Amino acid sequence: MLFPLVATSICGVENRPLQLGDPLSITVSEVRSWHRPLMVMVAAMACLVVVAGVGLVVDGRELLHESIWAKPFKFAVSFVLYGATLAWMLPKLRRARRTMWTLGTVFAATGLVDVGFIAIQAARGTYSHFNVNTDPFNQIGQKVFSSGVIGLFGASLLIAVMLLFQKVGERPLTWALRAGIGLATLGMAVAFFIVGASSEGRRTVEDAYGRPVTLSGAHGVGVPDGGGMPITNWSTQGGDLRVPHFLGLHAIQVFVLAVLVLGVLAARVTWLRSERVRARLTGVVILGYTGIFVITAWQALRGQSLVHPDAATWTAFGATAAMTALLAVVTVVAARRPVPTVGRHRRELALRAG
Repeated sequence: MLFPLVATSICGVENRPLQLGDPLSITVSEVRSWHRPLMVMVAAMACLVVVAGVGLVVDGRELLHESIWAKPFKFAVSFVLYGATLAWMLPKLRRARRTMWTLGTVFAATGLVDVGFIAIQAARGTYSHFNVNTDPFNQIGQKVFSSGVIGLFGASLLIAVMLLFQKVGERPLTWALRAGIGLATLGMAVAFFIVGASSEGRRTVEDAYGRPVTLSGAHGVGVPDGGGMPITNWSTQGGDLRVPHFLGLHAIQVFVLAVLVLGVLAARVTWLRSERVRARLTGVVILGYTGIFVITAWQALRGQSLVHPDAATWTAFGATAAMTALLAVVTVVAARRPVPTVGRHRRELALRAG
């Protein structure tokens, strides 16, 4: 379920197995110490994954040619991953522990409210996003929903800022967590531009029961929602800010996974046992991934589909890939360069003196 759990099988940073208390080691007792309100949220989201998964199979109702349960399912999976990562990370922080606990609790509460509203609207066969119908439940729900989005963003932003002033384990992990939370916050910020980026304004569609629903806004940029890619439903006709939103939100899992992989390899690759080398390679992953995040946001804002990049987008992707590969190669070559031993160095000095 979580990337941190993979760490139970890691052996090998600095040519030794992970010890109890290491930032990436996981034991049953440590799992119990994870942030409890966040774990309650994760458990609830996991239940929703099951319920929505069943709904995808047995419930034939649709909204914009997509199962009504597709959105709750995707949101629940996303919150399981992100919420569990926060629940694992927050207890490891040594400064402002009470503040961090409070921020985690705010995130858990607002996450439950927001995704709960999405699930209820799905069960009602109607829209959760952009729905401006005047029935009392929807009007109250939309106000709570909007406030929850701000709460999620605010809690993540404060956690990201506070992470800048403390270290979590070795440098690779610290960099991964700081950059991951930072990009997750930017990914949430992208959501604020989704409504404003749409040129569709207000339009009337039908819900799962054929009832008229007025939507003010859309996920697409320059095109209406519907008829997107399989599974993600990202637009194939125009820009879609859900792409950078997704990439930003789950950057932290990618970065922590990179740290875990480097830790596993360090048991077998001598030059990877240097913390500095692993930190630099983690930095290369962060730079490359951040470049992709920026490019997809720029692409979406120009009204361009992810699957139909133009020459400018291809050039940006190519430049990012080339720069990332170059930095990786330079880092590896420098790390593998043999270091003269003290004895060899002394002999060289003696030869030069003679």
